[in-house]
Amino acid sequence: MVVLATRDDSDPEAMTALRESVSNIKEVKARDGIVISIVTTGDHLAREASDHIIELPPAPELLVPLLEIIPLQLLAYHIAVRRGCDVDQPRNLANPSPWSSRPSSANIEI
Repeated sequence: MVVLATRDDSDPEAMTALRESVSNIKEVKARDGIVISIVTTGDHLAREASDHIIELPPAPELLVPLLEIIPLQLLAYHIAVRRGCDVDQPRNLANPSPWSSRPSSANIEI
């Protein structure tokens, strides 16, 4: 299980979400699950309950998703490589239609 448990002491909703995340972590751990948490530096609630930690520096609310996505993409890449998946040719991806088959504006008569 991967958990995003970033902490913002000034936001009551974020603190409620953090407590719920920690509760979910404990439930997964009780069932012998492995937990990887992405947390804000200095957060001890999620750290104590998780198996592995990826720390992010404190950042403005609008920047946090950008900081979170980088380790998640790297984690997904490395998991795919360890599973033997071809990361350069993902399955079930629709082939895009070639641009040459689309009518250009020069060929359209009005």
